Amino acid sequence: MWLLIVGLVAIGLKYFEVGFFAGLSWWIVLSPFPAAMVWWAFADWSGYTARRAMERDDARKQARIDRQRDALGLTTRARGAARRKP
Repeated sequence: MWLLIVGLVAIGLKYFEVGFFAGLSWWIVLSPFPAAMVWWAFADWSGYTARRAMERDDARKQARIDRQRDALGLTTRARGAARRKP
């Protein structure tokens, strides 16, 4: 995602001929887009995307379970809490 944002900003700066970007070649300005395509292909091939999606789903599921337990008053105490003497 960051590569796309960098690419869009670079296109805008090149188009309006702002500072350093005015003298750059269009090939350099457009290079973040193929880099983003390569990153997405690698992320899909390696399973990175699926792993991140599963982690996000697991975190959302655990948060929902914790909210439901709190609402029912079923929160668990820490293991050492029952053994402590006042």
